[in-house]
Amino acid sequence: MREIFIADHSKKHRGIHLTIIALGCILMYLLDARFSLDYASRSGYKILLFLLLPMAYALFVPGFDLFSVFRGSGKKGGFGTPLLLGILVYVLMLGVYVLIKWFLDLGQIEQALSENMLVTKDNFVLIALYISLVNSLLEEFFFRGFAFLKLWKRTGRIFAYGVSAFAFSIYHLSMVKGWTNPLITFLGLLGLFLAGIFFNILNERKGNIYNSYMVHMFANFAINTIGLQMYGIINLPFLG
Repeated sequence: MREIFIADHSKKHRGIHLTIIALGCILMYLLDARFSLDYASRSGYKILLFLLLPMAYALFVPGFDLFSVFRGSGKKGGFGTPLLLGILVYVLMLGVYVLIKWFLDLGQIEQALSENMLVTKDNFVLIALYISLVNSLLEEFFFRGFAFLKLWKRTGRIFAYGVSAFAFSIYHLSMVKGWTNPLITFLGLLGLFLAGIFFNILNERKGNIYNSYMVHMFANFAINTIGLQMYGIINLPFLG
């Protein structure tokens, strides 16, 4: 009888865990799709959904150490490899942009950012810094910490890989929708899914989120470099 109770209890917690992951993505999508929020308001809602919801869950689940994703398994290793990977990702993303920039309408992207998130040339630098340094960490905590490393313990490795990567890609749908043609949007979502898989691989051995955070940060540096070029804040000839 005790074994049945423990199994049922674990199944209930697993269901709530998956529900929080789904709610975080769905509610952020609805907020982006239905309301033209400024970036500060949007960030506030994201903190509520991506940080406080998992924390509330952890309070009611005995033995659930949410913040172990910042400690990991104790295996040694510095940031040299993630740093090199991050720099490589930065260069590769800018290289891909140079190859496909003729298919992108930067004016349309700028308009979508302005209408959907109230991002303008005047506030872009501050937003870019926040996205790269803070937002990257928040997303890694939710998608690679809560939705992968912690979910893995309840559902298994392969399932957690798929859920985390799928949630990460779908979460970005409202951001890329309307930027360009449907094919590029689909390829972008596919790239995000594969990036989610790659980030999970980076974190699996050490059991913390620092490796993926480093690479994610540099990926956002690349995107924000393109944004700085788009707004005319910088002028790099090879991006023009």
